[in-house]
Amino acid sequence: MAYVDHAFSISDDDIMMETSYVVQNRPPIKEIGLAVSLLVFGTLGIVIGIFMATNKVGGDRAHGVFFAILGSMLFIPGFYYTRIAYYAYKGYKGFSFANIPPV
Repeated sequence: MAYVDHAFSISDDDIMMETSYVVQNRPPIKEIGLAVSLLVFGTLGIVIGIFMATNKVGGDRAHGVFFAILGSMLFIPGFYYTRIAYYAYKGYKGFSFANIPPV
């Protein structure tokens, strides 16, 4: 027979087994709202920036390129966290509302 050290074994008599542990998986409304607004404003910034760059609105193409870069900087985190929130809402394995950082 193999030696088993019972000092470090986990049994049903442990204190952690007696307490109830409830996982709070409620959707964080403020964080999801921020993610969706970043996604919307980022998309608008990219579209308006491309429009400004092609039609030289504001003097030259640099203003449009700046708007497109600013829009992409808003779009990337907005898309990322909106995707996490959507997959957590749908119940995909590996996605949880806990993956969205608090504001």
